[in-house]
Amino acid sequence: MKYLLSRLLASVMLAWACLSSAGAAELDEAALAGHYWLKNVREVGGELLLRPDASFEWSLTYGAVDQFAQGKWRVEGGKVLLQAASPQGSPRFRLFEEDELNIRKPAEAGSWVAIVGMPRVGPAAGMEVMFESASGKQWQAVSDRSGDAIVQVPAGEAWARAGLRRQGDKGEWQWFAIPATRAEARLAAFAIDDISQIAPQPFQQLTLLPVAGTLQSEDGGLVYSR
Repeated sequence: MKYLLSRLLASVMLAWACLSSAGAAELDEAALAGHYWLKNVREVGGELLLRPDASFEWSLTYGAVDQFAQGKWRVEGGKVLLQAASPQGSPRFRLFEEDELNIRKPAEAGSWVAIVGMPRVGPAAGMEVMFESASGKQWQAVSDRSGDAIVQVPAGEAWARAGLRRQGDKGEWQWFAIPATRAEARLAAFAIDDISQIAPQPFQQLTLLPVAGTLQSEDGGLVYSR
């Protein structure tokens, strides 16, 4: 009797394992790809874009808070795994408009300052700035947590233009002529208008469960549907 019960239990466990494996295998990445929206969360907006090339974009907005993530997604063990990654390449830059500037501290003597950030949002760290004088000499710095990239320049040099790109990016510089008023002040500001380029990652990995045509977080707090 014990032998028969053991065999029966083993058969049931094997059948359950096969069913679980089959359920996981039925998750078709091509079918899961698409645009999803967060549902049934008051005063919170959210989107999830799963692309066929295994990349994703995720966003969540509540009140004045905007969160963004991007990276790669995959199906594993019957679950959808989102693996966040830092943005690649450089964002698009532009010069701040004069009415956007809120400069409280002028450039110190002998210094040229490039401020990099997003108007009314905050600074952007890790942006590389190439300072070029009218004589063609160049100096290079990277923006810090305050968004400031600062170089020391000999007296007599005039700031002519600046090139920007993300630190580590080997692509082309984005060059800007420095307006006369900014060159005289030895301080200019450069804006990034895409907040996803500077916002901190809200997660490293997010697991979603396919449930009745939706994708849900493991705690059930986030439910996305197409």
